[in-house]
Amino acid sequence: MKRSILALIAATLATSATAVAPPREASIPFLNHGTIDDWRPDGDKALYLRAAGSKWYHAELMGSCPDLDFSEAIGVELGGTNTLDKFSTLIVRGRRCALQSLVESAPPPKKDKARK
Repeated sequence: MKRSILALIAATLATSATAVAPPREASIPFLNHGTIDDWRPDGDKALYLRAAGSKWYHAELMGSCPDLDFSEAIGVELGGTNTLDKFSTLIVRGRRCALQSLVESAPPPKKDKARK
C-alpha cells in the first residue's frame, strides 16, 4: 500500500516538473521614441509587434477587433505611462481594443504568396 502511494506521488511530481510554464508577460518601454517599428495582425484577436532591435512580441486582445486586418495604422493608449504592456489599449480605426496579454514571441509566420 505504501509503495503504491509513493509511486503515485512520484508520478505526480514527475508530471508537474515537465509541465511547461506559460510565457511571462512583457512590456515595451519608451513608446514615444518610436520603439515599435512594425506590426502584423494575427486574425482579429491578436497581433505581432516588432520593437526596435528586431524583438517580436505577440499581443492578445480582450476580444475581437474587426478592423485590425484592414487597418494601415494603429494607435496606442498607454494610460499615463510610456510603456506598452497588457494594461494598454490599441486604437484601430477609432475603436478601442484592450490588450489581454503581451509576451515575447518569434516573428510572425510568413504569408504564402497568392497563386496565379
